[in-house]
Amino acid sequence: MTNWIVPFEEGGRDMRELLGGKGANVAEMTRVLGAERVPSGFTITTEACVAYMRADGVEPEGLDEQVARALRALEARAGKRLGDADDPLLVSVRSGARESMPGMMDTVLNLGLNDASVEGLAAKTGNPRFAWDAYRRFVQMFGNVCLGIPGERFEEAIAAVKRAAGVEQDVDLDEAALRSLVAEFKGLYGERAFPDDPAEQLRAAIRAVFDSWLGKRAVTYRRINHIPDDWGTACNVQQMVFGNKGSTSCSGGAFSRDEVTGGPEPSGDFLIDAQGEDVVSGVRTPQDLAEMADVMPEAHATLMEILRTLEAHYRDMQDTEFTVEEDRLYMLQTRNAKRPAQAAVRFAVDAVSEGLLSQDEALITIDAASLDALLHPTFDPDAPFTVIARGVAASPGAAKGQIVFTPDDAVDWAQLGRKVVLVRPFTEADDVHGFFAAQGILTAEGGKASHAALVARGMGKPCVAGASALRIDLEARTLRVGDVELREGDLIAIDGSTGRVTADDVPLTEAEVDPNLGTVLGWADQARRLGVRANADTPEDARRAREFGAEGIGLCRTEHMFMAADRQPKMQAMIMAEDTAHRREALAELLPLQEKDFEGLFEEMADLPVTIRLLDPPLHEFLPSGEELAVELERARHERPGDVRRLERTLDRVRSLEETNPMLGTRGARLGIIAPEIYDVQVEAIITAARRVRAKLGRTPQVEIMLPLVAY
Repeated sequence: MTNWIVPFEEGGRDMRELLGGKGANVAEMTRVLGAERVPSGFTITTEACVAYMRADGVEPEGLDEQVARALRALEARAGKRLGDADDPLLVSVRSGARESMPGMMDTVLNLGLNDASVEGLAAKTGNPRFAWDAYRRFVQMFGNVCLGIPGERFEEAIAAVKRAAGVEQDVDLDEAALRSLVAEFKGLYGERAFPDDPAEQLRAAIRAVFDSWLGKRAVTYRRINHIPDDWGTACNVQQMVFGNKGSTSCSGGAFSRDEVTGGPEPSGDFLIDAQGEDVVSGVRTPQDLAEMADVMPEAHATLMEILRTLEAHYRDMQDTEFTVEEDRLYMLQTRNAKRPAQAAVRFAVDAVSEGLLSQDEALITIDAASLDALLHPTFDPDAPFTVIARGVAASPGAAKGQIVFTPDDAVDWAQLGRKVVLVRPFTEADDVHGFFAAQGILTAEGGKASHAALVARGMGKPCVAGASALRIDLEARTLRVGDVELREGDLIAIDGSTGRVTADDVPLTEAEVDPNLGTVLGWADQARRLGVRANADTPEDARRAREFGAEGIGLCRTEHMFMAADRQPKMQAMIMAEDTAHRREALAELLPLQEKDFEGLFEEMADLPVTIRLLDPPLHEFLPSGEELAVELERARHERPGDVRRLERTLDRVRSLEETNPMLGTRGARLGIIAPEIYDVQVEAIITAARRVRAKLGRTPQVEIMLPLVAY
């Protein structure tokens, strides 16, 4: 029979796939710190969850018996029995996937209480208020997690009791109020009676943890973070320790270093007389970890020592959870800390200087993709603002401006000198001209691979995609998020590095080159085997790329040079030309502009190679969409008869150019065959610019011309 259970003392961090991240790390902490610092328990493996899912919610064979056996062993170590009427053992039941999914799955605390054991707990501890507080928490959490009773119904009951008692915080409710809450909570169960049997409670909680792997928020998180559905979650059953036993107890979280800057001082927060759920829920405001040294000096000193021990053992910055029960510190969890880019590079540099890691090992601790955020503006970290929505961090950097809902408006408003953010349900190829004019892009649909994300990243524009809470009405030109309504022209700000959206006028801070980043990039230069070039379409992009050590331009996309508002009319005139002669006349106006662009690129790159791609996209992408033109034409028939002929010609041209699948149509090299004069002018501009720069600098630019989309 398959073994579905691993006690903490038999596991380790090398068993992550089987025990999940939390189970593997708790087991490892038990080895490193000893059982006296880590409450005992056992892990139900990810294999059990996978078997449960494959059987459509039927527990795998032998699981019940193995859980009962593991529970008896836990009871023997604790010297207590689950649900005992005199001195009950209480346990937590927590999820734990291979990869951290914070807050996405369910937890049940204080399991094992009933009407008899709560009285035994009160007598044993001499603290009836604590016992009934634990009981009301358990009845509330069990009802919400295991039976699906909406959490707000419990919160409404708590709010009513606090109003009646004239108090503001849960901790101010006395024993009598908590007794009444337990009774009221049980009334919310309706026909589904609260289970007094601890074995039944435990079975239901384990099922709830497995079921939460398939919950909506967990599934959505996995989609965004590319976590496979078939991994499943482990389930950890652990002896409870209590941070809500009064002023000598607390719960909190601690990082082994500052989680924002990566500085050497540990950071975090804690709440006195609280359980862990109070810390993360935000109902009460926690205290800074440094203040713990004043109120619980011995526990704080022990915690600092443990943080150093764990960091040295894991050889990485740690993110921990802890509880102090009547001045005794217990460690509940540790994991490698997720951190922003500035903290990642600071830790890497410090870890090498401290001898904790080698240069190559330190490089591996950094998520390379996150470093992009260091090169873009961000929200001022010290500025207060309200987040009204969150989406996918699709293209890094922060931007703010007036809301516009169409790409044409983005262009028109930008020409008037306004800074705008283009807001769309989703974007299409026809919207690209609006991207160029906007400070940033916000969409209600899509992800990191959406059109908006891909194009925005290519242009270096901040983008938040898939902000599903947004309700966008293009006809009314409004955006709603809950009770907040924003209209065209209202201010909005987005942070494409974090996915945050706010309607506040939050200050933006320009990126400053972090000296630690320079150190890290120097290490990478020593280790790398590939040359690195940059994408750059403007002299400014080229200058920035060279500052960061790029060895040339790997791709200059010339189509982006035509997106500027002052160039679009000239580009559209070229597209609307009816014959080669008129097309050449229109191209002649674009020629000096292209020459100037290329001169700037060659000067910035000096003797480094520059790869220039000739015009790639189909021509209809530079024109308004057929649908928008048809609407505008119909309006002109009634309001502006003088514009009708022009709009008819443009609409006819758009329809003649539109294709079902442009990848197989007239673009790239195929466009160059049909209209060779376009490539003639671009090549002339490239060569002329190169000759001028050679004459000016005395060095010949290394020009590489790419002919796009060649096929045979």
